[in-house]
Amino acid sequence: MNDLIARLLSFTGDGVYRYAFDDGSILLANQGLLRILDLEGSPESLIGRCLGDLMVYTEKEGTVRKALTEKGEIHNFLYHFKTLKGEDRWVLHDSFIVKDPVTGRNLVEAIVKDITSHQKDEAALAAEKERLAVTLRSIGDGVIATNQEGQVVILNHVAEQLTGWTQAEAMGHSIRDIFNIINEITREPCEDPVAKVLQTGLVIGLANHTVLISRDGVERAIEDSGAPIHDRESRTIGTVLVFRDVTDKRREEAEYIRIEKLESIGLLAGGIAHDFNNILTALLGNISLLRAQCTNLQREDAHLLEEMEKASLRAKDLTHQLLTFAKGGAPVKEVRSIAVIIRESATFALRGSPVGCTFHLASDLWMAEVDSSQFSQVIQNLVINAQQAMPAGGNIRIVAGNVLLAKGNVPPLPAGPYVRIDVVDTGIGIPEKHMNHIFDPYFTTKQKGSGLGLTTTFSIIKKHDGHITVASTVGQGTTFSVFLPALPSSHTVAAEHPEMRAAVQIGARILIVDDEESILLVGARMLRSFGCEVSTAEDAETALRIFSEAMHAGHPYDLAILDLTLPGGMGGQDLVHRLQAIDPALRAVVSSGYSTSPVMARFADYGFVGVITKPYRIGELKRLLQELLGNRPGTTAP
Repeated sequence: MNDLIARLLSFTGDGVYRYAFDDGSILLANQGLLRILDLEGSPESLIGRCLGDLMVYTEKEGTVRKALTEKGEIHNFLYHFKTLKGEDRWVLHDSFIVKDPVTGRNLVEAIVKDITSHQKDEAALAAEKERLAVTLRSIGDGVIATNQEGQVVILNHVAEQLTGWTQAEAMGHSIRDIFNIINEITREPCEDPVAKVLQTGLVIGLANHTVLISRDGVERAIEDSGAPIHDRESRTIGTVLVFRDVTDKRREEAEYIRIEKLESIGLLAGGIAHDFNNILTALLGNISLLRAQCTNLQREDAHLLEEMEKASLRAKDLTHQLLTFAKGGAPVKEVRSIAVIIRESATFALRGSPVGCTFHLASDLWMAEVDSSQFSQVIQNLVINAQQAMPAGGNIRIVAGNVLLAKGNVPPLPAGPYVRIDVVDTGIGIPEKHMNHIFDPYFTTKQKGSGLGLTTTFSIIKKHDGHITVASTVGQGTTFSVFLPALPSSHTVAAEHPEMRAAVQIGARILIVDDEESILLVGARMLRSFGCEVSTAEDAETALRIFSEAMHAGHPYDLAILDLTLPGGMGGQDLVHRLQAIDPALRAVVSSGYSTSPVMARFADYGFVGVITKPYRIGELKRLLQELLGNRPGTTAP
């Protein structure tokens, strides 16, 4: 029987032994115990040795002895020790006390199961989980893992932020509770990506226009992909969703597309602007000249001329709106009081309207460098838009104040000082589906309107290095917010030109250079009506010849009005230097309806003393001459 027991004990991998409880001396041991203790030899070599001398006890030693003393037995007790070679061992310990019938001594019979490999695997798994947790926390995308029932098992930190659920709260919940997605356009729920992955076993991506609604109701545009998780036998045991917030990216893409559309219109506008403005200059100039000269017309004829002039001015305004999108044609800026432009433009736009306007403008509102004509158009467009949003009447609030923006406060603006202007109405509001299109060219929801007002506004603000945003609630109203780069408060408005005498010097010699015969004719007629002596030239070479001959004859020109774009390669920009080389005292004015050159915006940098934009009327030409020639010595006309 003893031989049978010995053979059985030799076959088991567990350690089986008997020792004396009082001194720990081993009375019986098997090969399994020898292996666990990492000792060489036979089990018989352990007989008589003290168990405590064969291992390095841990703090569990006292616990084992105490439990045996109190209860007489221990079951599945996890025990850790080190072998004499320093190797860690984890064992499950079962033991009980028996009485030796011969000697009466207390003996301990024990079985220990070596689970060191298992414990190391668990430790490695725990370390791997920790590394996974650290990795997931470091990923910039949201990650959600589910089991094969679609229940959440992992939710990383980004996913917590985007969904509004914590890992602890989400654990065990259906993915449909956590990952609430809808179509941005139709507002219908999107197909469950986890169910689709589990059904097909394929990697999938979300459809366009997918919006994630977080637990607190915040909506974010997202992009994501879902993939199955397989075990070693390639069975699907779960899914993983990886998604990211692309709200800002979508906004930037929409901004880029909008700018591309504006540039496309700019190509069209630039192509027709030069010729169209030349035609308008001749048309508008002749009409304004006729009205000025024919003071005794019958009432009906005068009214017809007035209507013709109004129609021409509307065509001019439309051309200028188109030119706002054109590449080049930088604003002609000057330091101005924004408050003055806001009040004057809004009041003008609402003249004769049942809609009122209240102003809340900071008394210390900063100055800004703007093209006053263009920025006036911005205010008028926003006010008219607000007025049309309140067909039953109402009141528009315009609020303006100084703001210091930090980087990223209002993308895409850099940090710095800005004037913020809010135009607030209480009208019908803008539906969510239209919000991304309101600045698009020709987009309008109104029965009347060209769809260019807000597009023009957007383009002008962009050319002033500013930004415009919109917030709207259907049935409650809309707020447009304009951010315009401001100058420090120490800046003041440049002094306006002093009021000139309402007269032009009789006999002033003026040279007009333009490639359009109709403009030369109408320009000469208007100037001669002021008592000026006028010469004309259709190209640069002719202008140089006429100018040189006049200088040699002792009759220099007082002023030259030069078209910026002339045939033959030499335009007004080059011609002015050639003329001033002949007569350094020459004053020159640059004229154009459209050009990509910066000369119109910064004419003084290129040798000019003034600028006049085509098309122009006789009154505009007269004011220019009053400014440039009205204070020169000589006889003046009343």
